Amino acid sequence: MTPKKIFWLLFAINLFNYIDRQVLFAVFPLIKLDLSLTDAQLGSLASAFMLVYMIYAPLAGYFADRSPRQHWMGLSAVLWSIATFFTGFMNNFKQLLAARSFIGIGEAGFTTVAQGFLAEQYPHEKRARILASFGLALPAGSALGYFLGGVLGDHFGWRIAFMIVGVPGLLLGLLAAFKIKDARVFADKAEKPKLWAYVHLLKNKIFIFICLAQAFSTFIVGGLAAWLPTYFNRFYGYSVAKSSTIFGIMIVCSGALGVFLGGQVADRLIKKTQKAYFITAGASFALAMPFAVLGIMAPTFESSIFFLFFAIMFASAQTGPLSAAIVGYTSKKVRSMAFALNIFIIHALGDAISPMIIGKFSDIWNLRIAILFCLLMVVPACFFSAMAAIVSKKHKMNVEEPAKI
Repeated sequence: MTPKKIFWLLFAINLFNYIDRQVLFAVFPLIKLDLSLTDAQLGSLASAFMLVYMIYAPLAGYFADRSPRQHWMGLSAVLWSIATFFTGFMNNFKQLLAARSFIGIGEAGFTTVAQGFLAEQYPHEKRARILASFGLALPAGSALGYFLGGVLGDHFGWRIAFMIVGVPGLLLGLLAAFKIKDARVFADKAEKPKLWAYVHLLKNKIFIFICLAQAFSTFIVGGLAAWLPTYFNRFYGYSVAKSSTIFGIMIVCSGALGVFLGGQVADRLIKKTQKAYFITAGASFALAMPFAVLGIMAPTFESSIFFLFFAIMFASAQTGPLSAAIVGYTSKKVRSMAFALNIFIIHALGDAISPMIIGKFSDIWNLRIAILFCLLMVVPACFFSAMAAIVSKKHKMNVEEPAKI
């Protein structure tokens, strides 16, 4: 397959990655009513997914570095799609918990491999744009997950919603597993990574700084995503349903624009300086901060949405550049593990804990102060981006030729 066909196939799989992940939240009320679940149990379904996703990611990365990666990507998509489909047959909380756990395993297996594999199909000066474009599946897929879940759930029930959205990923996964070829496997068949290669990865200062910068960014974004609809309800009097809908539309538009612009800027700057990825990321974090503060302190809901649009746009701009930086500063022999560790670190230190921390501080003070505290995490995000830029001057970026398949 050509790089362009590979991109579109993996983008389509990634799109259903987020559709299948988010459709659950759209049908929460229907599941709650049908199975008589508590809010705590509903929240546990989301937590179970993230916990399994984080823990399995390093394991997937380890084994993917030793086997044909197209099989990992394709069969991982097949696994989560089957789990999504059979979610429609679950009849109690424990069964739903098991289904969400298998979805987490499948999505972790795909995500750890796809970005590195895709980046290798293109020259380094195009990688930030390619990975940024690939990242557009996140806001688009999340929005479609909410939309399809709501529409299908209202018309056919929550069970049919899961069955319908699970089928495309199954077909796309099979196509990826048997049609894509991994050039690395044939070129480096005898060069499987040893344990020292993973130890060296943990000693890679640039990689660690990237992970920490993204972790603090994820801390902020995850916290805002969890609490802003409630914040709009408490401080502006908007219903949760209305504020969530408007906020969701705003995130899709601002997030997609930010991801696109970040990739464009970084790929232009990389021709002039090796620090381009980190400069773009650090600048995006810094620019997001004042807009976020203005959004939280805004006197009206409309002005809050206006400022938060730009805050999320700038915050999203780091996605492509820092993903490209991981490709540029890690060996292709351990690249799947690099993305796996990245996933574990950014979620473990980011959105896995920030909603709880904001909730605790909200109980002590109030939600506005708690969210403003959350925004302070932009300072270490900028700091670690700057540290990565400084350290990068001592290291040469991997400028690999695109894979020939």
